[in-house]
Amino acid sequence: MKPLLIVATGRAIAFAPLGRRDDDIEVRRVPALPAASSLDCHRPTVIVLDRALVTAVGDDAMRLRDLAHRAALVGVGDPGEVEPPPAFPLDLLTGYVAGDAPAGAIAAALRGGFRHATALVSAQNAIADQEQRRRELNELTNVGLALSTQRDLNSLLALILSQARRITTSDAGSLYLIERPEPGTPATVLRSRLTQNFTLPELPVTEFAVPIDHTSLAGYAAATGEALVISDVYLLPDDARYKQNRSFDEKFGYRTKSMLVIPMKTHRDEIIGVLQLINRKRTADVPLISPDIVEREVLTYDHRSIELVTALAAQAAVAIENSRLYEDIERLFEGFVTAAVTAIEARDPTTSGHSSRVATLTVGLAEAVDRAGEGPYRDVQFTREQIRELRYAGLLHDFGKVGVREEVLVKQKKLYPHDLGVIRHRFAYLAQTADLAFERARAELLMNGGRDAYEAAKTDLVERRDAHRARLHGWLEAVISANEPTVVAEGSFEQLSEISRQRYVDFDGVERPLLEDGELQYLMIRRGNLDDTERKEIESHVTHTFRFLQQIPWTRELRGIPEIAFGHHEKLNGTGYPRAVGADAISVQTRMMTIADIFDALTATDRPYKRAVPLDRALDILRDEAHDGTLDEHLLQSFIDARVFAAVVGTHRDD
Repeated sequence: MKPLLIVATGRAIAFAPLGRRDDDIEVRRVPALPAASSLDCHRPTVIVLDRALVTAVGDDAMRLRDLAHRAALVGVGDPGEVEPPPAFPLDLLTGYVAGDAPAGAIAAALRGGFRHATALVSAQNAIADQEQRRRELNELTNVGLALSTQRDLNSLLALILSQARRITTSDAGSLYLIERPEPGTPATVLRSRLTQNFTLPELPVTEFAVPIDHTSLAGYAAATGEALVISDVYLLPDDARYKQNRSFDEKFGYRTKSMLVIPMKTHRDEIIGVLQLINRKRTADVPLISPDIVEREVLTYDHRSIELVTALAAQAAVAIENSRLYEDIERLFEGFVTAAVTAIEARDPTTSGHSSRVATLTVGLAEAVDRAGEGPYRDVQFTREQIRELRYAGLLHDFGKVGVREEVLVKQKKLYPHDLGVIRHRFAYLAQTADLAFERARAELLMNGGRDAYEAAKTDLVERRDAHRARLHGWLEAVISANEPTVVAEGSFEQLSEISRQRYVDFDGVERPLLEDGELQYLMIRRGNLDDTERKEIESHVTHTFRFLQQIPWTRELRGIPEIAFGHHEKLNGTGYPRAVGADAISVQTRMMTIADIFDALTATDRPYKRAVPLDRALDILRDEAHDGTLDEHLLQSFIDARVFAAVVGTHRDD
């Protein structure tokens, strides 16, 4: 673009202002000064400011100052005016000559003006370049922030490719990731994970493998770590070892021309993938639908594009590595949780499946609350991370049972098996003692009274023996019946008290009660199968769970797990355990888990120490508890209305 010289209409320029040819510059004659905004800031411009143009401006000094920022002002006075007259802006002029000055003096003044104009252009270019770099830096910063907050790998890959295409105005692009090999073995394959194409937006999604070698562009970049900048992939040098597969272009009628292939390297200089951009365009929203448009619109990737994409690729590599690390951590947590649940169920096989059912029910209730359009929880929304947190809390809510004595944990009846065994042996001993006494009495009758006396007393002896055995059998049956746990308080224990008052003489000749105090205490448990001490020990599993979960370095998204699990036996009215806190201290997540835990405990068919409660009865019990203020009635209603329970009903193990 030629430099521009602006002069007033009618003023003659009879020489070459730059001292070379007349056509080295463009001369434009104007009746009045142009606006500064109409001048091209990238074109050296000199304005010959004479009395006519100054007069036309009048008192608008700001207009002259604006022009002086875009062009050099050279003053030309009237003949004989060797000094600028007062009307001329002396502080804005780069030179001044009288109107009748020699041609050489005028040319020198103009050449000085063009040197100043060139300096103005350079300054403007520097400012524009600085502003462009500032925008690019902001772009990269914003992209980096976006990449750092995205955890889902597929969404992250889409973000990387779309941002790379945007900042380079690329029509299309592909993203490849190196398939992670087994530990100790080198990576050999790139896998295409994503393709985007502005001209062909409806392309089918396909994944394919590319060997990491020199045969393909992406494979070459991954193998060598070098970027490829190609003006036209159809015109590769004959000695190039890599080739472009044209099958895509032939199949879809596309023309791949310019290409930028950048390896994505982590901060450890490890290549984890390849970013491939295709067809940099002059105008971003122009589809490349014909060869003519391709020729007109497609540009080679310039140095600035390469710099930007290289910086973005480095950020992308770190983001992908972090995403994969996050996935590894998730798998690690998932494995840990699975192992923990296995450990719980190994200690208490009778409740196998309880933890997973509670997790399923709690998550299902959370999803139902998410969908609710009314009620006190209509504004509650759970993120993906919060749902995962809730699921883990459900799976681990009973982990503290590993700290409970196994005999208490797996206790099925009121008496421990060995205690019932002792009682059975005691009754068997008494039955044998009665039989021995019967045989001894019969022998004495035969020896002392003869056959006649024996026959006369035999019936009475047999009846007394049978009556004693029947009484022992009835007492043992009463003990066995009382040993069965109940779900609700029921039963009378007068017969047990009567049995405990019976005495017998043991092998050592010591008189003892037929039921010991400890045995009687267990048998007279009115609800369930645990006495107060055992119940407190079982209840301590909640505290054990909390203390154990607190020791785990949970991620920020999962740090609420210990507190959620800690409160699953608390009641809204403060009657729960272990802290007996009220509603204000119980989170909505814990309230949901409490409903899920109680429902499964009521309906589970895999617990030999209690009968399963039918579904309708279980829901009625939950409604009663909500009515009494122990459960959240709004959450319970969502649980019922959404039929959350249907996810586990019928999945209980029935042995």
